[in-house]
Order: sequence, then structure tokens, then C-alpha cells
Amino acid sequence: MKDTKDNNTLTNKEETTAPLEKSRPGKVTGDQNENKQNDLSKLVYYADSAEVNMVDSKDDDDYLNIDTKNIRKQSMEGFGDYHNIIDYIIRITRQIWKEKDIGLIYDTYSHGVQVHRGLINSHGVNEVVAGTLQTLQSFPDRTGLGWSIVWSGNDKEGFFTSHRGRSIGTNLGDTLYGPATGKKVVFRTTADCLIHENKIYEEWLVMDTYHLVQQLGFDPVEIAKRTAKQTSKLAPALQFNIAQSAEAGLQPKAYKPRYEEFEIGDFMLMLFNQVWDRRSINKVKEFYDENAVIHYVCNKDMIGHNEIQGMFINLFASVPNSKVILERVTCNKRDNEKDWDVAVRWRIQGLHSGIGYFGTPSGKPIEIHGMNHFKVRNEKIQEEWMLFDGMEVLRQIYTVSEADGGSENDNQGYDDGNFTGVS
Repeated sequence: MKDTKDNNTLTNKEETTAPLEKSRPGKVTGDQNENKQNDLSKLVYYADSAEVNMVDSKDDDDYLNIDTKNIRKQSMEGFGDYHNIIDYIIRITRQIWKEKDIGLIYDTYSHGVQVHRGLINSHGVNEVVAGTLQTLQSFPDRTGLGWSIVWSGNDKEGFFTSHRGRSIGTNLGDTLYGPATGKKVVFRTTADCLIHENKIYEEWLVMDTYHLVQQLGFDPVEIAKRTAKQTSKLAPALQFNIAQSAEAGLQPKAYKPRYEEFEIGDFMLMLFNQVWDRRSINKVKEFYDENAVIHYVCNKDMIGHNEIQGMFINLFASVPNSKVILERVTCNKRDNEKDWDVAVRWRIQGLHSGIGYFGTPSGKPIEIHGMNHFKVRNEKIQEEWMLFDGMEVLRQIYTVSEADGGSENDNQGYDDGNFTGVS
């Protein structure tokens, strides 16, 4: 099996302390020993929104108009004149993208930064600069809307941010996908960053590229076939088979909550275990408000229990024997213990063996990399933003492996890993 080491493994500067503890409601459940072998709670991190100026579906102009008297101060040793970690992310993002100060990347990204886009990884600050230049030449009027940031950490061990955004731009320059179309597009992104002493040293980026390709008027399948050839050395086909899937392997374990009453970490781990991993779609009613909205990929909204259940069935029907791998759950307390903003990074790994969201089964092993942001209010999910890159999955489906009869001559890719699409 291809090495699929979890990206949540602590790096030398990631938050090395345990998740921030808070006053827990209720009692701890009696039998904790059963959970120790499969303790997902180590993936959960906490922070209090009262420490920063939270941003909720606003753009950067709204944030910059906050009265300076109301700007909250965090310890930001090594970060210059930034007031708090939200202030840092919003200001550098605005300066790089809207003001086009691309050189700021050299000051705010580490020299050896790792950037993960699905199975494609890039290394080094020059790759970040190259990707930014490519995007801005394709969409020179790009503006950002709909910002929201979930965070954790501190200036000693390092900060984490999950930054959700929505961009609008006009395609005035050629892209990796084809010649300039002159069309105005909207595309959503979410970026998870690990930051220490003013430097982003690791980033996970998810973008709704499928929706972008559709809006530009190109055929997603043809684009996927082309990019599969271009990246066949950089990201070769995954190597696992049906014997390593859930059909022949271990069934997903049932997560046992650690607390008797509502606790946000337990709540999120139960959601992903019961609805996502075990496919108990009926449990949607236990986690989602009756009128909950999921802002899904390709600018689709799923409203209410029935539509949300249908969405999950359609997605998992494509990979019916897949396993769900959680990488990180970050929880920001709002006004009380029942209200939280949460960011989750996840992977779905399995065979594309069913008819569903990704069309006719190919039998190919695939990984879907995604990030979700949640508004949990009064112990129920009220609103959710779900994001994965459908083009990255299609790219995997059309990547030719040696088992498929591929050869070195089929490879028209980039030997040095310099693959920079829109970012």
C-alpha cells in the first residue's frame, strides 16, 4: 500500500502541548479504557473567540474598519505589529492578494514551506510565489469575500488557522486549463496553516476547482485527463485494492463519547464517526438543526434533513467501502458552551466502485481531501461550509498506472514538481 501517513503528525513547531483544556460540562463517562486504543480526542483543539476579533462571513474591509479601541491583543512575540492571529491572517492575505504585494510572501512563509493540495505537494517559498503570480495573471481583479477564520495555539508553540474564503475574478489571462475566456467566476477556498514567529511553514489548501473549470466553460473530464498526464510523476496513482478496503477489512469502530453531556469535541467526533464513517445517515437528525444549511461544492446549498441526507448518500455511494480519516478538529467557543465555530480537515480513502457523485465507477483507488467549517449553535449544526476538490479526484481517476499499461512514454509531466494552477 502506498504510504498515506497522516498529515496531523506533529511537526517540530506544531502545537506540542495537549489541546487547550476548558471547564467541561457534566461527568466523564465511566469506561475510558476502551477508548484509549482509538483515542480520536488527540485530534481536537480548542480556543476562545473572546481572545481575538472573530470574522464571520465578512470581507477584509469590514475587518479593517473595526475601531482600533476594540481590537483585542494577544501575545504575538516574533510577529511584529500584528495584534492577534486573526489580524495577522487577514492583513497578510489582503496585502498579498488585493494590494498585490507578492514580496510579502518571502517575509511570511518559511523558506522550506510545504503546501499540500490533495495528493500534490509543493515545497519552498518560490512555489508559493509562482502560484500567486499564476493566479493573479489569470484573474488580475481577484477580490476576496466571505472570510471566516477558526484558530488555535499561541506564539510560543505556534498558531493554527483555518481560513475560509470566496473569491470573485475575471479570467483575463490564460490558465492551466486553457486560454483566457473573459468570464467572471466565483471560487471558494479553504486554507489550513501552521504558523510560528511570523512564518507559515505548512499549509493545506482545498479549492472548488471543478466549479471554476465549469464556469470557465471547459470540460472537467478533458482537463482531468490532461492534468493527470502532467502530474503522473509528481502524484502517481494510488496503490491499494479491494482487499484493503472496508469490504474485506475491519468494520469502522463506534466512537464512544468521553462526556455524558454535550461537549463540542465529542459532538464533532460522533458526527464523523456515525454519519460519515459508519454511514448511519438517519443520525443527521441528531446533529443538524431542522433548517440547517450545508453550502456544498459547485455553489449548491443543501437545506434541511432530507437534502443533507441525500447529499451524504450521493457522495458515499461513489466510494461505498471507503474509510474516513480525520486529520484535525479545531473548536472556537463563541458566547457560551453550546455555541461554537468548528473547522475540520478530513480525507476519504477508498475505491471508486459505485455510482454516485463521481459518476460511472472506474475501480480506481482515490482520496478525497476536504475541509468543513461549522456553525454549531445551541448544540446543533446550524450552518456548514463543505469543500473538496472534485478536479483533484477526477485527476486521480484518469491517472494511468503501470498496472493499467502506462509507461514512461505516457508521462508528459513536470519532473521538478513545479505544478502551479490557480491558488
